[in-house]
Amino acid sequence: QVQLVESGGGLVQAGGSLRLSCAASVLTFSRYVMAWFRQAPGKEREFVATINWSGGDTYYADSVKGRFTISRDNAKNMVYLQMNSLKPEDTAVYYCAGSPRLTLATMTTRYDYWGQGTQVTVSS
Repeated sequence: QVQLVESGGGLVQAGGSLRLSCAASVLTFSRYVMAWFRQAPGKEREFVATINWSGGDTYYADSVKGRFTISRDNAKNMVYLQMNSLKPEDTAVYYCAGSPRLTLATMTTRYDYWGQGTQVTVSS
């Protein structure tokens, strides 16, 4: 059973920064593609960023490119999302997701495991 637990959300002013963390309880973490998604009230869950098993390949949604950075530490079974220059439209519940596949993916259906989410609120 794979468990993902997010942390690091909170309230921040526009232009500020937050760092989200996701702890994974799986022995073969280094074989997993990991990703961050987000869901705002009344909207569908949307892709934010993904990273391959080694951390050498990443992909971002256009809306966060240049502001957010996804990274991972396989020795600690952790994935991170550094969020800079935050905007009110970044307000959402952020979810960590994992998939035991080799290729990056942006669709929710490609991910087998999900965390419970962490709230990020950006005030204007």
